[in-house]
Amino acid sequence: MQTLSIVIPVFNEKETLLQVVERVQAVEVDGLTKELVIVDDCSTDGTRDVIREHLEGRDGIRVIYHEGNLGKGAALRTGFAHTTGDIVLIQDADLEYDPRDYPRLVTPILEGRADVVYGSRFIGGESHRVLFFWHSVGNRLLTTLSNMMTNLNLTDMETCYKVFRGEVIRDIEIKEDRFGFEPEITAKLASRKLRIYEVGIHYDGRTYDDGKKITWRDGVRALWCIFRYR
Repeated sequence: MQTLSIVIPVFNEKETLLQVVERVQAVEVDGLTKELVIVDDCSTDGTRDVIREHLEGRDGIRVIYHEGNLGKGAALRTGFAHTTGDIVLIQDADLEYDPRDYPRLVTPILEGRADVVYGSRFIGGESHRVLFFWHSVGNRLLTTLSNMMTNLNLTDMETCYKVFRGEVIRDIEIKEDRFGFEPEITAKLASRKLRIYEVGIHYDGRTYDDGKKITWRDGVRALWCIFRYR
C-alpha cells in the first residue's frame, strides 16, 4: 500500500491545530495510508504545549520543532525532508482548507496522469467563503504573471493545496523561507516539464481577526520571486 505524507507547517495555531489533525485523520483515501509531518515554526502562543500534550508520540505523526521563526517556506522545506510517502500533500494548520478534498486531489497522481496537482479555489462548483475583493485580485494577478513566466495556465498559483509525487518534491531545492515558496515551487515544477493538474476545492477563508497572516508585503515578495525564478 502506498503512503500519503501530509506536511503541516505550524505557527501560532493553538486554536485550530487539533481540529485540523482530527479532520486529516478522519479522511479515508482508498489505497493510501497516511503519515503526518508537523513542523512547528517556533510558535509563541502555546501551540507547542498543545503539540507536546496531544500529538507527540502518536502513531502516524512525526513532529519537528524549529528553534527560531523561519517562515512557511522554511517549515515546508524541513517537512519535505522528513517525508517518506509516495505522495506528499501540503495542509495548512488553520481551517481554511478542507481535508475532505484529499481524494480528488490525489486521484490524478494515483491514476498515473499527473506528477503534481494544485487545488484551485477558483474553478469547480465547490463552496467558498466570500471575503476580500483585493486579495482575490492580487491572487489572480500573481497567478497571471506566474503563468506568463512559466507558460502554464494555472488559475490559483497561491493555493495551499499542492500535491506531489514524493520523489519529485524531495528532489527540488527550496530557497524561499516565507510565502515566496509558492511562485518558486511553481517555476521549478514548470522548468522540469512535469505533468501538472488542477482540481476545484472548498475554501473557508479566514479574516485577520481569525489569525490570517499573509500581508501585502508577502505579495510584493511573491512578485519578486516570479521574476527571480522564471
